[in-house]
Amino acid sequence: MKQEGVQPNNVTFVLLLKACASLAALEQGKQLHSDVIKRGSQSDVMVGSSLVDMYAKCGRTEDARELFNNMSERNVVSWNAMIAGYAQTGLGKEALALYEQMKEEGVQPDNVTFALLLKACASLAALGQGKQLHSDIIKRGFQSDKLVGNTLVDMYAKCGRTEDARELFNNMSERDAVSWNAMIAGYAQNGLGKEALALYEQMKEEGLQPNNVTFVLLLKACASLAALEQGKQLHSDIIKRSFQSDVIVGSTLVDMYAKCGRTEDARELFNNMSERDVASWNAMIVGYAQNGLGKEALSLFDQMQREGTKPNEVTYICLLSACAHSRLVDEGRYVFDSMCKNHGVTPTREHYACMVDLLGRAGCLSDAELFINKMPIQADSVVWMTLLGAARNHGHVEIGKRAFDRVVKLEPKNAAPYVLLSNIYAAAGRKDELAKIRNEMKDAGVKKMPGCSWIEVDNQVHAFVVGDVTHPQIKEILAELDRLVGLMKEAGYIPDLSFVLDDVEDDEKENALCQHSEKLAIAFGLINTPPGTLIRIKKNLRMCGDCHNATKIISKIVGREISVMDVNRSHHFKDGFCLCGDYW
Repeated sequence: MKQEGVQPNNVTFVLLLKACASLAALEQGKQLHSDVIKRGSQSDVMVGSSLVDMYAKCGRTEDARELFNNMSERNVVSWNAMIAGYAQTGLGKEALALYEQMKEEGVQPDNVTFALLLKACASLAALGQGKQLHSDIIKRGFQSDKLVGNTLVDMYAKCGRTEDARELFNNMSERDAVSWNAMIAGYAQNGLGKEALALYEQMKEEGLQPNNVTFVLLLKACASLAALEQGKQLHSDIIKRSFQSDVIVGSTLVDMYAKCGRTEDARELFNNMSERDVASWNAMIVGYAQNGLGKEALSLFDQMQREGTKPNEVTYICLLSACAHSRLVDEGRYVFDSMCKNHGVTPTREHYACMVDLLGRAGCLSDAELFINKMPIQADSVVWMTLLGAARNHGHVEIGKRAFDRVVKLEPKNAAPYVLLSNIYAAAGRKDELAKIRNEMKDAGVKKMPGCSWIEVDNQVHAFVVGDVTHPQIKEILAELDRLVGLMKEAGYIPDLSFVLDDVEDDEKENALCQHSEKLAIAFGLINTPPGTLIRIKKNLRMCGDCHNATKIISKIVGREISVMDVNRSHHFKDGFCLCGDYW
C-alpha cells in the first residue's frame, strides 16, 4: 500500500495494530507507532486505544499505561483496552484499581468493562470485589446481558461458590454454549465432576449443541473421576458430532483414557490422530508417567523428536515425572541435563521439583537435599514438600524436619506438612515429637484435607470420604469390610497404625484405618458388581501405605483386579501384587 503511494488513514492503523496485537508482533507494532506519530494520528481516540491494546497484548503493560495516561481524549474503549491489558497479563489488582479511577472520572462502563473486571476477580479468587461488581452490574442494568451473565457465573465458580454460580445460571434469561461451558467448567474445577456430567445431560435435553470446549471440559471431569464408562459415552458423542478430528478434543481423549488406566486405548487413539501438536504428545507421555510406564514414555519422546515435534517445558516435566515414577534415576538425570544443554530449555521450579522427586523416591534423600541447596533459583513450597514426602516414604526424620520447617515458613496455613511430619514421627515411634507437632497444628489452626474416593458403577459415580456414614448402603459396605478384614488377617495382614494420627486406643485406630475412603469404595464395588469385574477407583490424595498393602491382599482374596488412580499415579492390583512395585 505504501509502495503504491496510497495514504493510510486512522482506520488503517486501527486494523494493523489489531493485527500486531493478535500476533504479539511488538517490533512491527513499534514501527506502526512511529508511522502513527509521523502522520499525526496519535491524538485519534481509536488509534490511541488500539496502541494501548497492542502494547498490552505484547506484554508491555508499562508502555501501554504511559500511552493511556498521555491520551488527550479517552473513551470507554480506551479504558477497556487498559483494563484488558492488566487482566490478560495476570495483573488483576491493577485492573480493579483502574476501574475505581474510571468511576472517579465519571466514565460509564459497558458490558465489556464488566466482563473484563469479572475475569480479573476470577483469576484472583477475589470474591468480595466480585460481589461489589455484581452490585454495580445490577445498578447499571447489565444483569440480563449474556456476556456479563456468563462471566458472573465463571467468577462465582472460580471463587468456589458453585451454588451461587448455579443460581445465576438457572436465572439467566438467555443461555448459549458459553453459558453452559462456564457452569460445567465451574463444577469440574471444584472437583464436582458428577455435577458437570449431569449438567451435560440437561444440556442435551434442552436441545443445545455442545462444542469442542464442552467436550474438553467433560472429558477432564471424567478423567478426574476415573469415570471410564461415561468417558466412553462422551467419546461416542464426539464421533457423532464430528469432533474427533479436533486436536484439542483428541488430546483430551488420550488424557482421559490414560487417567482411567487404559494406556493401550489411549495409545491407539494417539496413533490414529489425524493431527498432533505438542500437547498431544505431552498427554500420551504423562499418561505413561501416571501409569508407571517410564520406558514407554522415553521411547515415545524419541519418536516425538524423530517426527520433528519440538518438545516444550511441559514435555520435560512429563518425562521427568515418568522417570521418577519408574525408578529411572540415571535416565532422569540425562533428560534434565539434555534439556538444558542440548535443547535450550531453561529449567523452571517445576523441573527442579521433578528432579527432587526423582531422587527422593529412589531413596537418595541427601542428594535431593543437596540438589535443592544448589538450585540457581529459590526453592518454593512445592520443592520442599516433595522432599518432605520422600522423607515420609523413607522414614528419614532429620531431613523431614528440615523440609517441614521450610514449607511452614512459606505456607503457614497448609495442613499437609504437619500431616507428613506427624507420619514420620509416628512411624519412628517418637511420641513426644508427635504430640508436639499435633499441638502446633492445632495452634496454627490448620486442618487436614479429607481423603475422598470415587467409583463408577452402572454409569453412576459414587463418592466416599474417610469415615463416611451417609451412603445409602453404608451398613452393607461396613459389613463387607468386616468380612474382608477377617480374611485379610488370616492372610497375614497387620494394620499399619502409624497412618492414624489421632491420640486414641489401637482398636479405634484400626477402625479408623478400615474406613479410609478407598477401602469404603472397594467394599462398595465388591457388593455391587459381578464377580471378576475390574474395580476402578479415583482418589484425591496419595494412597496411604496401609491401604496399598490392604488392597494388594484384597485383590488376592477376592480374585479381582483393582485399579486405584491417586493424586500421584495409577496402581493396578492383581493376585496380591501392584504393578507399581510398591514404588510410589
